[in-house]
Amino acid sequence: MKNVRHLIGAAAVTLLFWQAICAFGGWHEALFPSPLAAILGFVELLKDGVLFEDVAASLVRFAVGYLASVLLALAAGLILGWYSKVWAYLNPIAQVLRPVSPVAWLPFIVLFFGIGEAPAIVIIFLAAFFPVLLATVAAVQKLDPVYLKVAQNFGIKEPAVFTKIILPAIFPQIATGLHLALGTAWVFLVAGEMVGAQSGLGFLIIDARNNLRADLLMAAILTIGLLGLLLDSAMSLAERQLYRAWGIRGRKS
Repeated sequence: MKNVRHLIGAAAVTLLFWQAICAFGGWHEALFPSPLAAILGFVELLKDGVLFEDVAASLVRFAVGYLASVLLALAAGLILGWYSKVWAYLNPIAQVLRPVSPVAWLPFIVLFFGIGEAPAIVIIFLAAFFPVLLATVAAVQKLDPVYLKVAQNFGIKEPAVFTKIILPAIFPQIATGLHLALGTAWVFLVAGEMVGAQSGLGFLIIDARNNLRADLLMAAILTIGLLGLLLDSAMSLAERQLYRAWGIRGRKS
C-alpha cells in the first residue's frame, strides 16, 4: 500500500507540473499536448484497437529478444566465471563491446537481417546481453568456496553443480543485472521498431509523428513508460518466487 501511495502521489505531481508547463509555456497543443489531450489520445487508440495490437507486437518481440539474451548470457556467464583463465582472455573484448550502443550496430543488423521484425529483436538481445553476462561472471568469481565444498560432499558434479548449487547461490547478485538488462532492453525496443517495423510502439510513435498527432505521440510515450514499470514489477515478483523456491533470502522490495 505504501508503494501504491507513493506511485499515486508521484503521478499527481507529474500531472500538475505537466499542466503548468502547458498553461504557462505558450505552446500550441499540436506541438505539446496537455494531459487531457494525451488521455483523449490514449482513449482514441484504445477504441480503434491500435494500442492493443501495437502493445502485443512489442511485448512479443521483447519477450523473444530478452529471454534469448538472458538464457545465453546466463549460460556463458556461469561457464566463463567458472573457467577464469578463459575469461581473462575474453574480458577485454567484452569491455570494449559493452559500451557500444546497440543502435550503433543497426547498419550491420539491417544488412544481415533485413528490416521488419528481426532488427528490434536483435537490438533487444544486444541491449540485455552484457549486463547479465558481466553480473553472472562477477557473481561466480565471488562465490563462497563453502558452496563448492558442499557440492563435493554430496557428489554433485558438472554440469549439475551449475544449476543446483552455483545458480541459486549467486542469483541475488545476478538479479541486479537482470533488472538492468530489462530496463535497457525496453528502452532500445522502440529504436529497433523504428527500422521498418509495421507494428509496435516504436512504429506507433513514428506514425503519430508523421501524422502530426502529438496527442497520440504522448499517449504512446506514456504507454511505454507504464509498461516498463509493469515489466519491472513482474520481474520483481518472479524474483521473489525463485527466492522462495530455492529457500534463499532476497532483497527487500
